[in-house]
Amino acid sequence: METIEDESRPGRPFSVRNEGLVKVRERIQEERCATVRMMADEFGVNGEMIRHILVEDLGKRKVTSRFVPHSLSDDRRHERVQYTKDIIKTARRNKNFLNSIVAEGETWCFRYDPTTKHQSAEWKSPASPKGKKVCLQKSKVKTMLVCFYDSKGIIYHEFVPEGQTVTGGFYLSVLERLWKGIPRVRPEYSAPCIWFLLHKNAPVHWAVAVQEFLA
Repeated sequence: METIEDESRPGRPFSVRNEGLVKVRERIQEERCATVRMMADEFGVNGEMIRHILVEDLGKRKVTSRFVPHSLSDDRRHERVQYTKDIIKTARRNKNFLNSIVAEGETWCFRYDPTTKHQSAEWKSPASPKGKKVCLQKSKVKTMLVCFYDSKGIIYHEFVPEGQTVTGGFYLSVLERLWKGIPRVRPEYSAPCIWFLLHKNAPVHWAVAVQEFLA
C-alpha cells in the first residue's frame, strides 16, 4: 500500500527556532562539511529551516577550499624566509643584482591549443551568415620546455626529448649547454661571478652532480 505520509525520522524535531539554532551550531562545530540535507534528516525538520538558521541566524556561508600545488613544512617555510632576506640584503648592496639573475623554469607545451570562441570572432556584416566552429579538445601530445631567461629576455631553451625523464644527469647536461652558450648570447656574463642562477628546489636541482657543477 502506498502512502504520502512522511516516514518516521530519528531524533526529536525542533520545538522552537532557538532550540534549532543551538543544535545546528553544535552540529557544524562537530562537522564543518555537514550538508543541509544531512542536518534536516538528522533533526527531522525542513531543509529550509536549517538553511535559514545557518544563513540568517548564524551568518554562515559554505566556502570551498582553495587547492594549492603543495604545502610547505615549517622548516621549508623558514628556509624560504631566510633566502628572501638574503636576496633583499644582496639587492640593497648590489643595485644591478636583480638584472643579473638568470631564472630557470619548466612548462608543458601542447602540440596544439584549440582556439577559443572569443579568438575565432570575425568582423561580419548583418547579412553575413554565422560561422561554425568544431569544439576541439586540448592536445594530449605534449612535451616539456626548459627555459632560462633574465630581465632582457630568453637566453637559452630546449625541449625535453620524447621519452626522456628529467633526471639530475639530464639537467646537468642542460646546464652545461647553457654554460657554453651564455657568453655568446650575453657577452656581459662572460666574466665569473657576474650572473646568478635562480631555479626551483626540485629534487633534480639538488642532485650531487648538479651541485658540484655549480660549485
